[in-house]
Amino acid sequence: MKEPTYLTPDGAERLQAELKELTGPKRDELAARLRSAIQMGDLSENADYHKAKEDQGFLEGRIQELEYLLGNAVIIEENDSKEVVAVGSRVTILEEGYPEETYHLVGPAEADPSKGMISHESPIGRALMDHKVGDTVQAETPGGVIQFKILKIE
Repeated sequence: MKEPTYLTPDGAERLQAELKELTGPKRDELAARLRSAIQMGDLSENADYHKAKEDQGFLEGRIQELEYLLGNAVIIEENDSKEVVAVGSRVTILEEGYPEETYHLVGPAEADPSKGMISHESPIGRALMDHKVGDTVQAETPGGVIQFKILKIE
């Protein structure tokens, strides 16, 4: 069974734009590079040809990945429930001795911790799921167990 890909509307839009770019201009540019390299003759020692073929492999692999992600996408709207943490929630937490932090729980495909977007499958994301404001939860992270309190769910 295929796993669903949880995406916010913005995340889905970004991936669709990337797919359009890769299947259009990027693919055309690569085809031109390959044609040019082939016209140079002997392919066995043609570095341009080998580099273009390698780039083509990466490009087609990314296209397949994007098509898979978008084909299995479940669009997550902002979480209407401010009662319980779910995918799509923005959660403000407080770990003792640290400033408050706010995280947006998203699917793994668009997680970007540097932008405050964490996967619901990450250690902190899993710990937050299905909890309420005021709950103190623990997360098993690579750096050890951390404990924090949920201050706000948006």
